[in-house]
Amino acid sequence: MIYLDNAATTFPKPECVINEVSKCMRDYCGNPGRGSHSLSMMASEMVFRAREHLNGMFNGYSPERCIFTLNTTYALNIALKSAVSDGCHILISDLEHNSVLRQVEKLKADGRATYDIFRTFGGDCNKITNELKSKIKKNTGILICQIASNICGITMPVEQIGKLCRINGIIFIADAAQFAGKYAIDIKKMNIDALCLPAHKGLYGPQGAGAVLFSERYFEHADTLIEGGSGSNSLSTEMPEVLPDRFEAGTVPTPAVSGLLRGVEFVSNAGIPSICEHESELTEYLLAALCSDSRFEVYSPLNYGGIVLFNVKGKTSTETSDELNERGICVRAGFHCAPLAHKTLSTGNSGAVRVSFGVFNTRDDVRKLKDALYYLK
Repeated sequence: MIYLDNAATTFPKPECVINEVSKCMRDYCGNPGRGSHSLSMMASEMVFRAREHLNGMFNGYSPERCIFTLNTTYALNIALKSAVSDGCHILISDLEHNSVLRQVEKLKADGRATYDIFRTFGGDCNKITNELKSKIKKNTGILICQIASNICGITMPVEQIGKLCRINGIIFIADAAQFAGKYAIDIKKMNIDALCLPAHKGLYGPQGAGAVLFSERYFEHADTLIEGGSGSNSLSTEMPEVLPDRFEAGTVPTPAVSGLLRGVEFVSNAGIPSICEHESELTEYLLAALCSDSRFEVYSPLNYGGIVLFNVKGKTSTETSDELNERGICVRAGFHCAPLAHKTLSTGNSGAVRVSFGVFNTRDDVRKLKDALYYLK
């Protein structure tokens, strides 16, 4: 099997991740923050180390401002819904995933907020910033966008967007689902107020964990999304004011966080620049073949993010994906939970085929994909 669906979840996982999850389940899987016995304390220590590692990787403000969630979607929901106020105007990009689009649609339907979509112009910095300046209103309170598209190579000028948000007093929420672990992110330098990310993609951890890292000023605006047990202030009927307890209602996914910790270490040891270079080489190799053949329609053929989006002319994306699967090659077809982005790229009625690379893919994988595409029915 050749796995080329790493934008959905990276596979396989590093042995260090697999071993740590197993070790956690065997040796120290107490409930963190829910007791003073040894297993609870061991679990708590591991969870805090994971906060420290994430805070260090992204130059966050403090480990306590790293909030663990189930995935990026939950992180985005916490970040947006805890910051939104009635009458707020929100800006989103024309490449957003449903984890953002469905949220703002619900807020609009409930009469709580309005939103506008800004164009991304293939990632052109000047055009994007000019577009944003034209769409900012007096009541614009939040800007939320992907750092990198989940379907193509377009990336956002994050530092310029963050600067614009800070000047205008706008909360900047960044979706790093396709960026974390692949490229450097500096929360402070980029003026990011809430960085949302998953364990199971570019950080090579297991499914079932994600995180949101808050800036210092974000907490001034934040309200809770869910309430419940926090392991502290049990006699109070309200969620604690302190972080991270305020936003971590219920038990933290301890085994998944243990795997995330080792995944962060794996990425750090491998080196983000090396990972980026490796994926870029594979992307360039595939793009060169597809763009030189008139049988293929390639959408936004940019070598960034390790993602290539295309269709075989005369076939639906699902037909192409199914035939590749018969040949032992895993890709993803359809709309990738991002119909807004597909509309922006004009991919057609069946969406498109997405190939996404990871650290364990090789040039031989790309060669076999090219051969398989050549012999499609």
